[in-house]
Amino acid sequence: MIRLMRSKIVLALSLMVIVLLFGVIGYKMLSDFTWIEAIYMTIITVTTVGFSEVRPLDANAKIFTVFLIVTSVFIFGFAISVVSEYILGRNSLELLKKKKVKKQIDSLSNHVVVCGFGRNGMQAAEKLIAYKKPFVVIEKDKDIIERHEEDILFVEGDANEDEVLLQAGIDRAQYLITAVPDDAANLFIVLSARQLNKNLFIISRASQVTSIKKLEFAGASKVIMPDKIGGDHMASLVVMPDLITFLDQLSIEGEHTTNLEEVSIEDFTNQMDCHSLRDLDLRRKTGCTIIGYIDPNGKYIINPEADMVLQPNSKVIVLGRPEQIRKLNQMFQIG
Repeated sequence: MIRLMRSKIVLALSLMVIVLLFGVIGYKMLSDFTWIEAIYMTIITVTTVGFSEVRPLDANAKIFTVFLIVTSVFIFGFAISVVSEYILGRNSLELLKKKKVKKQIDSLSNHVVVCGFGRNGMQAAEKLIAYKKPFVVIEKDKDIIERHEEDILFVEGDANEDEVLLQAGIDRAQYLITAVPDDAANLFIVLSARQLNKNLFIISRASQVTSIKKLEFAGASKVIMPDKIGGDHMASLVVMPDLITFLDQLSIEGEHTTNLEEVSIEDFTNQMDCHSLRDLDLRRKTGCTIIGYIDPNGKYIINPEADMVLQPNSKVIVLGRPEQIRKLNQMFQIG
């Protein structure tokens, strides 16, 4: 639609230039005007403003003037209609696009709201896309939104404002990730979001160590310091490079799927009779190894025993190669 309209605008502008050149050259040749006089006569003719002629015109020049007036009226009328159609069509297209995005956001629940689409916000979005977790991004930079709006749901505005948070469905969301570079802005976002949704799990970025307690007091469930994590990671590459390189392989980035999976016990118990980790027998069935267990109270158990009793609302963390994870997901219809 927009490409077609732009093509029409180019055509209209080209025709206008041709008419102007045609008029200037015609007056120059027919009446022996100077270039300035020819330009003047062409402009007052095509715009029909009614100024006096430079000098009396002979019959040929009058016929040429009539032809130039008729031609320019049609071409300039066409150009005005094309420009008007483009402006109105673009506005209508923007309205339709905003209505479509609003409808999509209004249909979401238990989704993730990401505040800020800078470096950290973009990485969070990539991870959420890889896990197929629905999310909405709040961003006030229109240029950033226009670059990524084909793939991501955006709400344009300041995340400090309650109205903007509500447009992103904060009252229906399950998680909030606030990745704004300014700690003060993150603090206000956390305060507002906590008031709008008491059950929201809030993950906030912090740049200063002194901001961590303030953000937690304001209602943040977890506070992350990206700079600290990055520094620790770089130092770990010096102290234990092989271990860190191995851990980096347990990533969902790149052309392969994840090597780690978090699975609810109900995904197994609803399909088979099992009371312990041994009953699951995932190693034999899928090749995956259970490396962690999360009980209903959120307690993490690393490398659990095979005889550990499975409790409702608990989870297991499994490790495997991409093809083994895919086999697990397909066998138990996970995800």
